Amino acid sequence: MKSFQAKLKTRVVAAATAVIAAAGLSASLPAMAWEPTKPVEFVVPAGTGGGADQMARLMQGIIVKHKLMNQSLIVVNKSGGAGAEGFLSVKEAKGDPHKIIITLSNLFTTPLATGVPFNWKEMTPVSMMALDQFVLWTNAEKPYKTAKEYLDAVKAAGPNKFKMGGTGSKQEDQILTVGMEKATGTKFIYIPFKGGGEVAVQLVGGHVDSSVNNPAEAVAQWRAGKLRALCVFDDVRMPYKAKVTDTQSWNDIPTCKEAGVPADYVMLRGIFAAPGITADQLKYYVDLLKKVRETPDWKEYMEKGAFNQTTMSGADFSKWLTAAENTHRDLMKEAGFLAK
Repeated sequence: MKSFQAKLKTRVVAAATAVIAAAGLSASLPAMAWEPTKPVEFVVPAGTGGGADQMARLMQGIIVKHKLMNQSLIVVNKSGGAGAEGFLSVKEAKGDPHKIIITLSNLFTTPLATGVPFNWKEMTPVSMMALDQFVLWTNAEKPYKTAKEYLDAVKAAGPNKFKMGGTGSKQEDQILTVGMEKATGTKFIYIPFKGGGEVAVQLVGGHVDSSVNNPAEAVAQWRAGKLRALCVFDDVRMPYKAKVTDTQSWNDIPTCKEAGVPADYVMLRGIFAAPGITADQLKYYVDLLKKVRETPDWKEYMEKGAFNQTTMSGADFSKWLTAAENTHRDLMKEAGFLAK
């Protein structure tokens, strides 16, 4: 029969072994991954109806439909100051993982043109979702069948006779317009509107003569036979060959270079978060956006909107952003748009 001391020793060893085993088990359990604990504000630094607004609301719908988040995603338009209102609201939300923003190229153009105290490095880059194209559009009731015919008419009329509608001032649409003017010897009256949706409506109504809207911003009017697509500002044609109108696919639209207009420009559609968030919080959004891009809804939207489906995150995205900022600075300097 064991002595009392022997029994006590056995119990102590058993208890210690259980503690060690429990500690080892807990150490081997993975830490709980971060996820939002309240609704996430999704800022759109542009007006309603434009490309950024459309993409943000589509993403919101996909996330709800496929139950990709346990919390709500609330889209909020903050277009004041050419988008500065939206960017500053995210910059000022340091460390808040419940605020993200969709960006377009006013990420670069707004601070360069206005001098507003903001730079993209003051937010957290999450992912490039796609690159957006620009198309030269005219009213389908007008006689111009090609970009050359239209620009020849603009040139023949003389400076400031034709109106180019665009989103905002000293932003992508106007920068591209100035580049086209320099390449072709034309001169437009540039008319700024709040968003690409409004630009398309104004062109259908004959209040402007042309626009350089993104495909998604004018596809409904193109499909309805109200607008004519003359050329796309890229080095290659868009790859999508399914018919959008009765007679044309996106791939049927020539590049502007093919049409004798040596100008090209693509625009960022990216997602940023507030500055100072943790690595786990950033990973959550990178993974969430990857899940969004893998849905059939997203793939259908990419084709309908004729997007360039380049995506990236991490160091590659930051490198791309640095190069894009330098390109915009050069373009805006040439156009005389830099803040004095």
